[in-house]
Amino acid sequence: MDLQRTIETAITEATGEPFGPARRGGAGGGCINDAFALSDEHRRFFVKVNDAAGAELFETEADALRELVAAEALRVPRPVAQGTHGGQYFLVLEHVDLSGRGDTAGYRRLGEGLAALHGVTAAAHGWHRDNFIGATPQPNGWHDEWIPFLRERRLRHQLRLAAERGAGRRVIDAGERLAARLEALFPGYTPPPSLLHGDLWGGNAGFARDGAPVIYDPATYYGDRETDLAMTELFGGFPASFHEGYDAVWPRDPGYATRRDLYQLYHVLNHFNLFGGMYLSQSQRLIDRLLAEIGG
Repeated sequence: MDLQRTIETAITEATGEPFGPARRGGAGGGCINDAFALSDEHRRFFVKVNDAAGAELFETEADALRELVAAEALRVPRPVAQGTHGGQYFLVLEHVDLSGRGDTAGYRRLGEGLAALHGVTAAAHGWHRDNFIGATPQPNGWHDEWIPFLRERRLRHQLRLAAERGAGRRVIDAGERLAARLEALFPGYTPPPSLLHGDLWGGNAGFARDGAPVIYDPATYYGDRETDLAMTELFGGFPASFHEGYDAVWPRDPGYATRRDLYQLYHVLNHFNLFGGMYLSQSQRLIDRLLAEIGG
């Protein structure tokens, strides 16, 4: 049995309805996985495939998608089936037609939905398992306080990886000075553990054919809602209507404008650890700006 037949069988068993023989179509893969659509005369699914050694990537993604689906705040592709075949691991998702246009109203709905998602909270910061940010391991676990979690499992984790990649002492030492003084960036602000997408840039959000906003490819955990908001402004950013929609439901804290640099630093360091290049100097600029803010 080839890979496609194995996937068709897995879909049939998971849904209780016969699926196949299916046609394979393009679906636009990412930089980590192969991706394609499978459809028969009645149904269509989105399939991701990678080496079986990276099965945990798909297992944690499926867990995160289920958690986001359960929040009922935004449309999220539902996991359907997963499994292995011949050294490959596959994840089958509900196929969502992302041909909708992201107009002003659509982005406002996305902002409103994200605020509703952040309104889902946990008793502590973190998640029940470690996962990934892109292809980088992302340590989680549970912690009662946000700042220690942020310091050890986000900032220092990325700094350690950056040191291994050859970032140099200037960035690492400055990053460590920043990590030691994070409390100075949180005057009067104690964020609740909000349900996060975790990697919400423009490439991980879209609009269904009916205009409904859709989010996917998460790096989910519970933490400060500002981390998601900062990511929406990092790579090109979402339009003003998105932020207006968000603030109409849950206004941002006045200190967000400063902490945005801190939360973007996590992703910029991660991009250095994944891709190298200019992200190191961008990390240094963010660290220097934050240290200047706190007099460090």
